Amino acid sequence: MRCPWCHDDGKRSKVIDSRESGGGAAIRRRRECIDCGKRYTTYERVEEAPLKVVKKDGRRQPFAREKVLTCVELSCQKLPISTEAIETLVDDIVTEVQAGHEREVSAAWIGEGIMARLRELHPVAYVRYASIYRTFREPQDFLDELRPLLDAE
Repeated sequence: MRCPWCHDDGKRSKVIDSRESGGGAAIRRRRECIDCGKRYTTYERVEEAPLKVVKKDGRRQPFAREKVLTCVELSCQKLPISTEAIETLVDDIVTEVQAGHEREVSAAWIGEGIMARLRELHPVAYVRYASIYRTFREPQDFLDELRPLLDAE
């Protein structure tokens, strides 16, 4: 790893601390650069075979954890949901996608998985995500999505 401070090539850094992260999906390493003495964090993950997401129109794109994280973070914005809960939700989705699909997964399958987990996490985050995912066009669409939530209470 290249030091982000002095841009040393990483051959002269030492690992100060290592621990599992993301439920064992990654290893978090705290490093110290020998040249400048500054500390930084790196993550080591297993490189998976490239998984493709099949969109509604048939296009295929590489699966990206960052896209799932961005969608979930936007849905949870300004709600009392911890970063840890969001990371756990995203890690669960990624693990399920990688375990259940070898080469391709449909965008619909990912979207439904995110919705199911957001529904358990926070109802407002769920409705926010559903409004985009299901392309709500009228106020009635919101009511139709809210009705089962309100009936469950």
